[in-house]
Parts: sequence; C-alpha cells; structure tokens
Amino acid sequence: MQMGSRRRTYVALAVVAVTSFLANRIFRSGHGALSCASAPARTLNLCNGVSGYRPVVRWVIVGLLVIVAVAVVVGLARWALNPIRAFTATVGRLGPQNLGERVPVTHEYDETTALAVELNRMMDRLAAGYEGQRSFAANASHELRTPLAIQRALIEVGMSAPLTRDQMELLTRQLLETNERNERLIEGLLVLSESERGLVGTTSQRLDEITQSVVDRHLELAEQADVKLHVELSPRTVMGEAVLLERLVSNLVQNAIKYNRPGGCVAVRVGDTPALRVTNTGTPVAAEGVPALFEAFRRQSGTRIDHSGGAGLGLTIVRSITQAHGGSVTAAPGTDGGLAVDVLLPSA
Repeated sequence: MQMGSRRRTYVALAVVAVTSFLANRIFRSGHGALSCASAPARTLNLCNGVSGYRPVVRWVIVGLLVIVAVAVVVGLARWALNPIRAFTATVGRLGPQNLGERVPVTHEYDETTALAVELNRMMDRLAAGYEGQRSFAANASHELRTPLAIQRALIEVGMSAPLTRDQMELLTRQLLETNERNERLIEGLLVLSESERGLVGTTSQRLDEITQSVVDRHLELAEQADVKLHVELSPRTVMGEAVLLERLVSNLVQNAIKYNRPGGCVAVRVGDTPALRVTNTGTPVAAEGVPALFEAFRRQSGTRIDHSGGAGLGLTIVRSITQAHGGSVTAAPGTDGGLAVDVLLPSA
C-alpha cells in the first residue's frame, strides 16, 4: 500500500550504499596496491612519484561520489515533497467561500495519498460544522426576530390610541409572555453553547439524587397539567457537572409533562443501563420524525415556526450535555403514545 514512498527510500539507500562501496574499494586499493619499500631500485623513483599523487586522486574521486550521492538524495527529497507543496497551496486557499475545495488524490496509494485522504475528510468535517453553525445562527435569528416583531406590534398598538384598563392589562400580559419566551430562548442558547464547549471540570455526581430534586420541583407543574409522576431511582454515580446534569434531567421532565395529555403519566427511572429513562403518554410520535426532535428549534409539532411550546432547544441541549459527559441519548415512540428517551452515561 506504500510502494511509492518506499521506492524513493530504496533508491536513496541504494545510492548511499553504492557510494560507500566505491569509497571503501578506493581506500583499500590505495593501502595495498603500491608499496615503495618492497619495490626494485629501478622503480623506486616511479613509486615515489605515484605515492605522491595517489592519495589526492582517491580523495577527489571520493569527493565526487559524495557530491553525486548528496545531489541524488536531495533530488529525491524534493521529489517526495512535491505532493506536500500541493497540499500547502490547497489548504492556503481554503476559506468560508470555498470549503468545497479538496486536495487532489493520486492513484498510487502511499503515505502522501493517505495524508491527502485524511485532509479531505477533515475538510468535510469542517465544512459540515461550518454549515451547521451557519444554519443554527440563521434559525436563532429567526426565533429571536419573531418575538421582537410581536413586541414591536404590541407597543405600536398601545401608542396608537388610548387603551381601556382591560386592554392595557391584555397588552401587558402579552408583552410579558413574549419577554419570558425571549429569556427562555437566550438561556437555552447559553446553556447549549456551554455544553458544546465541553466540561471545565468533573466530579462524582449522584444522578439519582439530582433526578429526585428535579422531580420534586416539577410536582406542581405536573399537578397543574393533570399528569402523574412515577419515579423509580436506583443509586447511580456518574462523572460530570451537577448544573449541566440537572439541566439535562429538567429538560426531559419538562418536555414529558408539557407534551402529555390530561390524565397521562410521566415515568422517570434511574438505573444502570440506561442511566436515565424518561417516558410519557402524550401524542403519538412517528418513528421517522424522532431524529428531527433533537435538532435545534424543532418541536413535537414538526414545524420550526410553532411558538406554542418552548424555545425548541430542549432535546438539543439534552443531546449536547450527554455528549459532553461522554454518553449518548436515544429516543423512540412510546408504547402508549409520547416518547421514550434513554440517556447512556459512563459510570464514575
């Protein structure tokens, strides 16, 4: 699989070996071929003359061989680095406007080709991440622009003519609801940004105790929605941040209560595998529509512009927090309607 680079290496080693062999032969022949001490008297003058310039000739030949070997090795090195120069030029042209450009891949599969393939894969991931951020920013802008437009319209209505006490109360209540929705959206965006950044530090956390405290805080909300809470908690310790884990459980419990039916129930269980399971008995959810619920600004109605519920970041935040803790989250339609969400977390 790596014959291209090996071939270059073999050529360089062969040149060095041949150079070493020739230099060795030249030096050995110089030490044993002529001996002036054993030469006849009539050849003494000739022997002395040859011995005067023979070492110089040997060194000149060896020097030429070394120069040739160095030149060949340098040439092979430059030849081997040609693909790297092409990579550098391609990477230097990358930017937000041309994330689709890729490094050319040759047919000969060697180390440089493997590097080109990995660079292209990295560029694919960068392009996908950049596109995801751009889509997220566009959706967030839309979500923020809509309530701001509502607030502007309500204020203009209030300024257009004198209002009665009942009209003023209705206008104030609508403005307050719109403002609360903006606060939830901004808070969700901040939590999502924090969870996607990763964990600053981790400590041992009792997931069952965190879940119990979250359920206790939602008892009144469940009572108002005519929903019963069933809790089954086993001791379970995980590594993570208490604030993020609490937000994870809270989002799941809130969604299970919000998207439920009167007289329905929410079951919350903490155990070994999965670490956390939350199910409800709400409106039936199509299996093909479940993955979209984890996308930002998606709601159970399946539309992004439905503002009847929350900010549409609940399950997105759950997935992000779970991944930050080294786990995974899955969901499936419940047996009695609603949704069953399983959170897998590594043990401490």
